[in-house]
Amino acid sequence: MKIADIAGESKKLYLSPSLLACNFADLQADLAKVEMEADMYHFDVMDGVFVPNISFGFPLLAAVRQVSRKPLDLHLMIIEPERYFQRFKDAGASSITFHLEASKHPDQALRSLRDLDLGAAVALNPGTPVCLIKDLLPLCDMVLLMSVNPGYGGQKFIDYTLGKIKELRQMIDERNADCLIEVDGGVKLHNCRELVAAGADVLVAGTEVFHHKDPAACLREFRRLNL
Repeated sequence: MKIADIAGESKKLYLSPSLLACNFADLQADLAKVEMEADMYHFDVMDGVFVPNISFGFPLLAAVRQVSRKPLDLHLMIIEPERYFQRFKDAGASSITFHLEASKHPDQALRSLRDLDLGAAVALNPGTPVCLIKDLLPLCDMVLLMSVNPGYGGQKFIDYTLGKIKELRQMIDERNADCLIEVDGGVKLHNCRELVAAGADVLVAGTEVFHHKDPAACLREFRRLNL
């Protein structure tokens, strides 16, 4: 199933708040603040091996699935991600993004996600050239460009990501691929228009949203700035 279909009607911009920035002592309350404005939720899974941090897994995903009707887009920052596709689907995932750098056979992994009727996406670290996925674009519902080195929230946006967004947009358009571009890392209100103008379709924002005094208003401002 296409990620755009999962997230609802076709939009110029999809907003995906990152749950890594939530208050985990009161997660359900934080979700309630943005439920009406978010298009989907970004769910970071880290194993402490592929990235130098450990986050959360199946139990928390299942708990979020029970209290939210929004699509859950899993970002797997783990080694051998293919081993866990079925279990994450069973726990409530709507789509799964895995890292090109963590998969020995990314084409096979993308086909596996499609066979599971999940949204299929691949992520690239900041130092990974976008040209490496040109042959995978027909299998991708989305490509996630990391604009920080993965592992921790609250990092500063890496400026050369803008050039990578533009390069990827050109690749997608030339191949007429039905593929969204997602950007994750350092996404703020002050740079969101530049990201969308470069070709981004999906913005992941964590601290900017959940550390705002009014998270829902913050998401509405993202949309207003990109009308």
